[in-house]
Amino acid sequence: MPKSAFSNSNLILLAVTYLFYFGQFGAFLPYLGVFLDGRGFTSKEIGELFALIAIARIAGPNLWAMLADKTGNGLQILQLGAFLTFVTFCLVFFVEGFWAITLSFALMMMFWTAILPQMEGLTLKCVYGHASRYGRIRLWGSVGYILFAVFSGKMLDVFSSEAPIYICVVVLFCLFVVTLLLKQPTSNANSQLQQGSIWHKINSPVFYGFLLSALLLQLSFGAYYGFFALYVVDLGYSGQATGWLMALGVLAEVVIFLYAGKLIKVFGVKWVLVISILLTALRWYLLGVAASIPIILIFSQGLHAFSFAMTHAASMHFIHHYFGDKFQSQGQAIYISAGFGIGGSIGGYGAGYFWQQGQGAELTFTLAALTAVCSAMSLLFISSKRM
Repeated sequence: MPKSAFSNSNLILLAVTYLFYFGQFGAFLPYLGVFLDGRGFTSKEIGELFALIAIARIAGPNLWAMLADKTGNGLQILQLGAFLTFVTFCLVFFVEGFWAITLSFALMMMFWTAILPQMEGLTLKCVYGHASRYGRIRLWGSVGYILFAVFSGKMLDVFSSEAPIYICVVVLFCLFVVTLLLKQPTSNANSQLQQGSIWHKINSPVFYGFLLSALLLQLSFGAYYGFFALYVVDLGYSGQATGWLMALGVLAEVVIFLYAGKLIKVFGVKWVLVISILLTALRWYLLGVAASIPIILIFSQGLHAFSFAMTHAASMHFIHHYFGDKFQSQGQAIYISAGFGIGGSIGGYGAGYFWQQGQGAELTFTLAALTAVCSAMSLLFISSKRM
């Protein structure tokens, strides 16, 4: 195995890759609703667009993962995905109207899905699947999210609703350049031969329960991803304040990622997920009924440490150990397809349907809270020893 893949310099480059990858999320996702609103879209159209582009996350990850596992070169898939994401995102500057913008973002999302599974798999291989070391690298994604969410929020106040789109182009280009510098470990042929069919891993009550929980959790995020920025602006908060609120939630991520490995080791994957998802339900409920109270809004954003960071770290830990090296990419892809693809699509469409230009905000977040409770309950029937 080449030393360079496990060197400190490669681990630093992985951290920078996470910084730009999730920095793109910070610049794009919180303000996409604001951008679309600025172009005259209704809340129903915004929800439909979120649902349609999320559909690209259903088939996309599995196609890329099968290609990565077949070729054994996930790094090249990662690099290709980063390049094509940058190219297709630039289409937004040349198109107008619902279907044209939806198509450009859907194409971007199709290629975007090639990045994260390969990046997660590469990182876990380079740190030997060690949860604590993974957490210290992954937290730089949270740092990137904070930096670009705050910066984009400020630019939103200074310029216009188009500002985050220009920032995204720069971030995506930087992401592509950094991926060209990464190294990957050589595959272990012997370990691959020793493993059985992936169907044996998929067709299991344990994995079905985990997948259902992931789907429902991401479904519950629909209102937050689609309308949070618009929601708080409607409540009287500025664009910069919105950026700081997003940053606060992700800052809590950074702290949790430092302790994620220890918490998983002490409580186990199952109970870390159950507790974190129940706290997510509380978060959505508070957003629906008391977001006009600044201290409640700040507290609810602090819960992002559990609703995203802890659930993500525990899920990655489960997938890495459950699928092993041979089927790592496909395991990651199935998780992303079901959770972020199917769950995200239904959640985005449902949020747009119930939002009603902000009049249905409380109902939408309450339904999100109930969905999160169902997500936690679906894990209770799984033995802690199996996760």
